[in-house]
Amino acid sequence: MMPPVFRFAPSPNGLLHLGHAYSALLNFDRARETGGRLLLRIEDIDATRCRPEYETAIYEDLAWLGIAWETPVRRQSEHLGDYRAALERLSALGLVYPAFESRAEIARLVAAREVDGPWPRDPDGAPLYPGDAKSLSADERSHLIASGAPYALRLDMQAACRRAARLSWNERGEGPDGERGIVPVRPEAWGDVILARKETPTSYHLSVVVDDALQGVSEIVRGQDLFYATSVHRLLQVLLGLPEPAYRHHRLIRDEACRKLSKSSRSTGLRALRAAGITPAGVRQLVGLG
Repeated sequence: MMPPVFRFAPSPNGLLHLGHAYSALLNFDRARETGGRLLLRIEDIDATRCRPEYETAIYEDLAWLGIAWETPVRRQSEHLGDYRAALERLSALGLVYPAFESRAEIARLVAAREVDGPWPRDPDGAPLYPGDAKSLSADERSHLIASGAPYALRLDMQAACRRAARLSWNERGEGPDGERGIVPVRPEAWGDVILARKETPTSYHLSVVVDDALQGVSEIVRGQDLFYATSVHRLLQVLLGLPEPAYRHHRLIRDEACRKLSKSSRSTGLRALRAAGITPAGVRQLVGLG
């Protein structure tokens, strides 16, 4: 039997905080306990926010915590061709279409629809795509793209769900409402999610399933904030013929006001804690790992 493969996959768009430390340590500990491997992946597809100095800080902070990982590190920005190939496979199935509305136009469409009542929102609270880009003809789409209009490539969720059987995943951790074991998949709750944009040939949803498959990740240990997104990931795995990993979602580390930590949380940033004299063992105590 092959050893299990784990991964920690931060984005270099800010400094790591206690929440990142908790997730990284859980992955590291699980790899050691099971005789598995730990990979580090740098999710840097957002070129406007990701910076080299933050990537360097990730390596330094993880090493300070005593975490070791395999090399070379996979950087998403160096593998855009992998995501483009996956997108082309979905397009060949007739499951991808371009939508040309800006964020401001989408906000106006939602506001207009909510005159008749609340417009549906995804599990993260964002309104589902309200546009009618699927009704555009091939010529109309080609003309808009040729004109240089910005666009997002969206998954036709209704068509995608028709191609997939009833799906589920094996939850080895715990969801926000205590979900465990076999969890049914509900990707339709997310609407027509974005898979790529004109300027970026991928999105989080697409790149994460492609990366996990290419890297042979067998157990995904991550925060409960991504629990419901697993429905989209399982759907994409089936559509692309990718293997199904096990999932272990963990509790979130929160601030004094019970809010999820962000990279602007200076009081819980690893750099700030280290400067204040906190040790790696102290970080383990702060996140409840003893």
